[in-house]
Amino acid sequence: MSHRHYDQLITARWIITVEQDGVILDNHSLAISDGRIVAILSPAEVAGVSANEHLNLDNHVLMPGLVNLHGHSAMTLLRGMADDKALMDWLQNHIWPAEGKHVSDAFVFDGALLAMGEMFRSGTTTINDMYFFHAAMARAAMAAGMRTFVGCSILEFPTVYGQNADDYISKAMAERSQFLGEELVTFTLAPHAPYTVADDTFRKVVTLAEQQDMLIHCHIHETMDEVNGSVEQHQQRPLARLANLGLLSPRLIAAHMVHLTDAEIALVAKHGVSIAHNPTSNMKLASGIAPVQKLLAAGVNVGIGTDGAASNNKLDMLSETRMGALLAKVGTLDPTAVPAATAIRMATLHGARALGIEHKVGSIAVGKQADLIAVDLAQIETSPNFDPISHIVYAAGREQVSHVWVNGRNVLRERKLTTLDEAELKARADSWRVRILGN
Repeated sequence: MSHRHYDQLITARWIITVEQDGVILDNHSLAISDGRIVAILSPAEVAGVSANEHLNLDNHVLMPGLVNLHGHSAMTLLRGMADDKALMDWLQNHIWPAEGKHVSDAFVFDGALLAMGEMFRSGTTTINDMYFFHAAMARAAMAAGMRTFVGCSILEFPTVYGQNADDYISKAMAERSQFLGEELVTFTLAPHAPYTVADDTFRKVVTLAEQQDMLIHCHIHETMDEVNGSVEQHQQRPLARLANLGLLSPRLIAAHMVHLTDAEIALVAKHGVSIAHNPTSNMKLASGIAPVQKLLAAGVNVGIGTDGAASNNKLDMLSETRMGALLAKVGTLDPTAVPAATAIRMATLHGARALGIEHKVGSIAVGKQADLIAVDLAQIETSPNFDPISHIVYAAGREQVSHVWVNGRNVLRERKLTTLDEAELKARADSWRVRILGN
């Protein structure tokens, strides 16, 4: 090696690369320069190396940052406001009215920053979001330093943000143009769901996505009510309708996909659609258990998401990964379904693949961006330690995430946020609570 001096050197007791399932590097070091992983060094190779900063993580797992494949970040400000209700009741009678009164540029900015603080503290480095006031979301991403996919919601009906589908689309494209070329910000088209978007709009979205090379992010087959309603209205299930409209492709990230036939699983596999599995939200809203094991067996790329804090109520990808592994087991009555290493891959590399960034993040490999997290396993909750991979999924909690880096930038250090002011986040959240209660 000619270059022996690096920006950062991180030495960890265990490194989970996610390059191959089950592989753990003992006492290795990552060399980082210009935000990229430039070398993975064995203990013997570290001797002749220098760095501007050398961090020793003696009791920690170092692993790729978690990719939250489906969220509504700004909805942190509605956390716990309307619990224990059915999806359509929750949306139509509680969430949508509250959003109608309060959602604004400031609401989205403050709510997104609060979410990003929470997500950093639970090991998330990338969020695939879907909401309104997209410039506010993009500004929050840049302020926090989080890798963010800004999903531009598209619906047929008016909200505080737009009047109709064409209005949502034109606003999305105008706001996208302000952030083109930003390393951490990518805009996506987010037609909300088959029951809120018309055929013509879906066709426009497909055309625009192909012209502009954009991803499409949509809630699909979340509940049986949605499926049955589509059969009544369109004489076909939502997925068949979307297939006819040209929506199924590797550009599509389908959130939820709970109720699927074997034929639909085969269709999704054939078209290279990625799925964002949201186990906790699906449990809380009693939407059902997605057939994750069947999807994986069919070769479908399945990642994991938290959904919004109003339907979870935690933006905790470690907990979500555990839920994903457990729910797959109880849903199939098969204890071997979604083993720990698979669950970690879903939460990292599969999410990156869905977003088209697996060449940049999602695993630890030379040449990739340094989107990394460290989890401290020197706690009674994770003792004794027979298998760090098992502990990450089944035993460790988000409070054990000690360090987080995005693009090589340390955004969480010893549990402290470095880009965000925790006291200010809490104060802003509370001022929104007062405002929302006052109406």
